[in-house]
Amino acid sequence: VQLQASGGGLVQPGASLRLSCAASGSGFSINTMGWFRQGSGNQRELVATITRDGRMNSADSAKGRFTVAIDNAKMTVYLQMIKLKPEDTAVYYCYADYTIYQPTVINGRAWGQGTQVTVSS
Repeated sequence: VQLQASGGGLVQPGASLRLSCAASGSGFSINTMGWFRQGSGNQRELVATITRDGRMNSADSAKGRFTVAIDNAKMTVYLQMIKLKPEDTAVYYCYADYTIYQPTVINGRAWGQGTQVTVSS
């Protein structure tokens, strides 16, 4: 299972960005996808998650500004961010919890490479 994230960049405060993360590979199913972020000098923190059937969870800092969505057919998770603040500056990492069924059932987590989001005037 491989994840490819995209959509980061440098924006001004108040702007919007949409991050995407696509899973690739075969022989597995996705259970949950989501996003963490890690700012300079900080620990990696949860931003938002979504299950394949659409159940969402998000950090308090994301509520009202960030929206997570999943396209199961494309095995892609999105993070729509609006009203960005300087404190949102971080490397954003996507992840996917998956199940492989052959030759045995294995549950695992894959991480994307991270995409930089910088909010600065």
